Amino acid sequence: MKIVEDKGKKPKLAEKSDDQNSDVIDEKLVLSIEKLQEMQDELEKINEEASDKVLEVEQKYNEIRKPVYDKRNDIIKSIPDFWLTAFLSHPALSELLSEEDQKIFKHLTSLEVEDFKDVKSGYSISFNFSPNPYFEDTKITKTFTFQDEGTKITATSIKWKEGMGIPNGVNHEKKGNKRPPTEESFFSWFTDTQQKDDVEEIHDEIADIIKEDLWPNPLTYFNNDPDEEDFDEEADGEGKDDNESEDDDEDDDQLEDDDDEDEGDGK
Repeated sequence: MKIVEDKGKKPKLAEKSDDQNSDVIDEKLVLSIEKLQEMQDELEKINEEASDKVLEVEQKYNEIRKPVYDKRNDIIKSIPDFWLTAFLSHPALSELLSEEDQKIFKHLTSLEVEDFKDVKSGYSISFNFSPNPYFEDTKITKTFTFQDEGTKITATSIKWKEGMGIPNGVNHEKKGNKRPPTEESFFSWFTDTQQKDDVEEIHDEIADIIKEDLWPNPLTYFNNDPDEEDFDEEADGEGKDDNESEDDDEDDDQLEDDDDEDEGDGK
């Protein structure tokens, strides 16, 4: 009987041993995760320091680039319709310029993009105009300030000359819940600073294109022929049509030859 009792106790000892092993494994797992979290925290700290260093370098080179940008603007002023051509040649910005905008852009003498001293706080885009029959301002600026709750957008209140504001998408009066349709244009984008989610996305997209694409090297777009790509596509289409026409003629000639052979065999 004692032998039987001893055998009956062994499984309980085994179960207890398994529980102890399980506790050891859980403790090791917890310790490993804690150490891993410590490593991640350390990496996060290094990444934050790296970001600060990158911003410091960016701020430094912004100051170095500024006089070069100023010299570039002086040269651009001697080139007729430079910014108008660059905008019209840009695949995205060209759609923003209405016919009225294009007339006004003939008076655009320079464009400036400036980061805030604290780069991560925001930036501004300024447009300088020569005296013109459309508005009194010689400089209009749109500013994007990055805040915790989102991007705050402000813009110069344009002093339109009599009869010149409405064609460019401003000064529309609201009637009830309806608003007269506004033609999409540069100035409707510039003057609209309403803090709406869908509008904010449009604002940021256009501003980012000007800041990150057009401003660094506008000469790329000034030298680009906006109709060149369309012409190439049309030429390819015409060539394809001519080839298809020639193929059709060859097929017709082959059918006529086959018919003549059939008639000869019938005789």
